[in-house]
Amino acid sequence: MTQTPTTKQAISQPIYVIVSLDVEEEGLFSGKYAASDCGVRNVALLPQLAPLTHDLGFPLTLFCAHTVFASTEARPHLAWMRDNCQAEIAAHLHHWSTPPLLSCEEDPVQTDGAPTRTDQLPRELLRQRLRTLLDIGHDFQGAPLTSFRMGRWDLKSSVRPLLAEEGITFDSSVCPLRIFRGGPDHFLAPTTPYWLKDAPGLLESPVTQLPLHPLLARAWYQLTHKKPMADSFHFWSALSPNPVWHSQAIMRAATKMLIRRGGKVLSLFWHSSEMLPGGSPNIPDKAAADALYKKIYNYLSWLRENYDVKGVTAAQLRAIAPSLNFGLRPEGAGDW
Repeated sequence: MTQTPTTKQAISQPIYVIVSLDVEEEGLFSGKYAASDCGVRNVALLPQLAPLTHDLGFPLTLFCAHTVFASTEARPHLAWMRDNCQAEIAAHLHHWSTPPLLSCEEDPVQTDGAPTRTDQLPRELLRQRLRTLLDIGHDFQGAPLTSFRMGRWDLKSSVRPLLAEEGITFDSSVCPLRIFRGGPDHFLAPTTPYWLKDAPGLLESPVTQLPLHPLLARAWYQLTHKKPMADSFHFWSALSPNPVWHSQAIMRAATKMLIRRGGKVLSLFWHSSEMLPGGSPNIPDKAAADALYKKIYNYLSWLRENYDVKGVTAAQLRAIAPSLNFGLRPEGAGDW
């Protein structure tokens, strides 16, 4: 039974909660990055998430890849989520499968590990791919897309001004406590959103991931940030509300820790392919897919019952951000 507001833990202001999905093709998480022939059957399962909005009051932010916008089968499901569940349609760049493609990238199945890092692509080519994504999103939505997440968190600070130049006002491409070999160093990024000096008007809103203790995280970073083992911290000393990465107990512990540390925004995510049995190595069968949904629903129900929370989309948070007094990017090493 839902608790009355008087039983909720007292906090000075509501916690704003962003529930987002990377809406994309199947076949990722296996070292293969297909440039074409990408299945998007999972998008048809999005309406199963309607109770998260209708029952619990959490509108979804759907960061959609080009492969999804380009699918005539997927589009009606996106439209249903937008029109019936107030979902925000946002942009998710998989640069390896977004035109224009180079001749060397047109093999339907690439098995040579991660694609070229975004900061290593010619800037104009990356801009063209971003524009292709935003144009097809505009064609679907009938309005510009203003919220963004880069695929595989592959957004270094040198690339971020490009987003502001192309009309993006909200970014969620930073994942704290992660260091990607050859890619971004987001380890010391805060969870609290911040404004960027080098990308005017762009609010950076990292996904929620917290260290067990800030001093432990800083000590680990100083010792290991140039070594391959640095990213292992994510597996043994980090808490998050992200349902594929962590158990419900850890999701709740991360929430309590965020609130104790004065957090204003809680951001959790998963991938649309993780709703499809066999669509991801993490979800091998229907039982695993059902268990994931149950975990998410139960966690959000617990969150609603125990705390003063307000579900918002990325664009809704960006709209009220000036009133929340977020600061400029704090000082710290890394490219976040």
